[in-house]
Amino acid sequence: MRTSILDAIEDPSRRARAGIVCPSCGSGHVAQVLGDNGGVSYVCTACGHSWS
Repeated sequence: MRTSILDAIEDPSRRARAGIVCPSCGSGHVAQVLGDNGGVSYVCTACGHSWS
């Protein structure tokens, strides 16, 4: 069980360690979003680049 709201926030650097980084700027600040056809896409919150 989470003890605070901060425990519920995902650490962006964890994604970078998992290999999900922006191909444009190399940032680990990446959000996972649903694509148009229900597929998964990614958006870099540092530079705005999106890819799938």
